[in-house]
Amino acid sequence: MEELEVLFEDNHLIAVNKSPGAISQGDKTGDEPLGEFVKEYLKKKYDKPGNVYLGVVHRLDRPVSGVMLFARTSK
Repeated sequence: MEELEVLFEDNHLIAVNKSPGAISQGDKTGDEPLGEFVKEYLKKKYDKPGNVYLGVVHRLDRPVSGVMLFARTSK
């Protein structure tokens, strides 16, 4: 996957641009879902050693591009 394009980020949400062909959540193909790339981005940016919480707020189909919104907290 190309570099992650972060459109908005605060303590509660992160919005990224989903390119066509990327998947919103895991499926039987085994391709890495977009959320995993976002988790890696957050781990690196904030130097987090453990797991990073990321909630999928909605999904976009594989061929569709657009804004994907993720929750950074469970609240």
